[in-house]
Amino acid sequence: MCGICGEVRFGGGRVSPDDIVRMRENLVHRGPDSAGLFVSGDRRAGLGFRRLRVIDLSPEADQPMPNEDGSVQLVFNGEIYNFVELRRELEQKGHRFRSRSDSEVIVHLYEEEGAAGVSRLDGMFALAIWDARVKRMVLARDRAGKKPLFYSQTREGLIFASEMKSFFTRQDYPMEVDPATVPQYFIHGYVPSPRTFYRNVSQLEPATIMTVDAGGHVVREVYWRPQFRDASSASSAPVSDEQAANGVRQLMTKAVERRLISDVPLGAFLSGGVDSTIVVGLMSRLMSSPVRTFSIGFEGDPRFDETAYAREVAERFKTDHTEFRVTPSAIDLIDKLIWHHDGPFGDASAIPTYIVSQLTRQSVTVVLNGDGGDELFAGYQRFAAAVLAERMPSFIKRPLQGALEVLPFSTDEKHWLSRGRRFLQAMNLPLNERMTRWSGLFYDDLELLLAPDLVSSLAAIDRLQYLEAERKQMRGLSTLGAVLHANFRSYLLDDLLVKVDRCSMANSLEARSPFLDTALVEYVGGLPDSMKLRGLKTKFILRKAFEDLLPRSVARRGKMGFGVPLGTWFRTELKDYIRDLLLDSSARYKTFLSATYVHGLVTRHQAGGANSGLQLWSVLCFELWLRSLPQWKGRFAPDPAGVA
Repeated sequence: MCGICGEVRFGGGRVSPDDIVRMRENLVHRGPDSAGLFVSGDRRAGLGFRRLRVIDLSPEADQPMPNEDGSVQLVFNGEIYNFVELRRELEQKGHRFRSRSDSEVIVHLYEEEGAAGVSRLDGMFALAIWDARVKRMVLARDRAGKKPLFYSQTREGLIFASEMKSFFTRQDYPMEVDPATVPQYFIHGYVPSPRTFYRNVSQLEPATIMTVDAGGHVVREVYWRPQFRDASSASSAPVSDEQAANGVRQLMTKAVERRLISDVPLGAFLSGGVDSTIVVGLMSRLMSSPVRTFSIGFEGDPRFDETAYAREVAERFKTDHTEFRVTPSAIDLIDKLIWHHDGPFGDASAIPTYIVSQLTRQSVTVVLNGDGGDELFAGYQRFAAAVLAERMPSFIKRPLQGALEVLPFSTDEKHWLSRGRRFLQAMNLPLNERMTRWSGLFYDDLELLLAPDLVSSLAAIDRLQYLEAERKQMRGLSTLGAVLHANFRSYLLDDLLVKVDRCSMANSLEARSPFLDTALVEYVGGLPDSMKLRGLKTKFILRKAFEDLLPRSVARRGKMGFGVPLGTWFRTELKDYIRDLLLDSSARYKTFLSATYVHGLVTRHQAGGANSGLQLWSVLCFELWLRSLPQWKGRFAPDPAGVA
């Protein structure tokens, strides 16, 4: 696991080694163990690398990784889980290796098959290859999008990096806020990819190979797409519950086993939910020593605390367990989180994710997690709600809609009353609008939140813009298949995977996700909807596949979610903190947002008339980002203002 960056120049431009070094050193947290630099002889291309040593700890595995004659140079962030099989095949074809690393396998695979060889890599990765023979840079990213890769292009050249903070070191690539992305952030809590908060800065899409030649010509190729159940699949060959459960169990076991390859200490995040419990249970059977597990909870609000379940799982599998607890003082991390996310990030669970990563890193360098289980097996209640609303006849919906007028209000977002209101408010909307509203931060009030000048300067706001590139593939899918596809290419990609990557790598910790194993994703994607969602029971086939492994209390409990008690914090210990920042007459957000609306949001929440903890968090992050941005520009420092 590492940090990569680089540049390719067009026309007569020349790469400056100093520029690459400055970009590279803003990624030191991703790779504290060693650094590497390559600049081509003609100065057309440069590559920078920071290494976190995980497999083959020797200098022979350092990057940039060349082929035998140096005509091909690689920088690579991630892990390739099928590298042993690929290496064996390449050796049979005459390739010779000087290291035991997976990165050298990529180099020789490229020699053998060119850029198309990327499609044979099974793992999490972002990579760049400079091919001096044809003056071409190849950029590529893994199927699910676990590992990030950003780029910015001008007439003079193209730069890329694992994180956008590398670009702040470049005066020739200005980092300017794109106002058109502000509404998207306040809908989702993030800017949907491939766009970013910054003009002329994009993310490379998952499962995409992009080639850039020295003339600036760019070609993109998508080598994989998720495939979920379509509406016409009901007539396909039937599969029994037992067959599906056996298939899931075998593939999940293999996925965990492949992710145990490491030359450094390894452990697991344990929430006490179904997914992380399965990962830990399988690890305990595959490893000869006790699994090191790490959990986190919250003080002051038991509704957000899963540590009791995690403790039960740890006792069952006799793990070496460590438990942490978060207090409201954790809000002090917010500037660090904004820096590591390169901008505001609306998911407050980044706080506990950062803390558990920081403390886990004191014991291990690699950690397995349960990410992707909900997205693959339909683990969220909103998935069941989407299907229910689609099937519910109109004669039932009409009286239910009237219940909104008499349904009591609850300030507890986890209470059935709050969930019931959210369901009723959106149940008559078309599917895409319905699922966007259920997961969105600001939906109905978006234009009220935004400053009038901003609204008038933008084209009409499209709340479904994030699905534009996916509509063709979603066409014809079952209701659940469409929801799973949209979630896989939006919330999973732009929220969950971003959060875990930035928070773990901020602490030089590698996080691996067995549920995102390619073979498992493809198998489960093709299973009937009833295998994932049976009635209102989520993750049906996953629970069945591991019913002997799951403690009864874990198997029967519903989805709790990795939330943060922001609502309580912003009314109690952090009441003055939120008022001082958001009611400040000189607040920066006023360029983009309505001060009157934000003031009302704070007042209503603290008076108990609304529960707006998540919305306030998103505005708070936005404000602090705008305050920090001037200091970020031109900064060359691995650790700005003490941020670690």
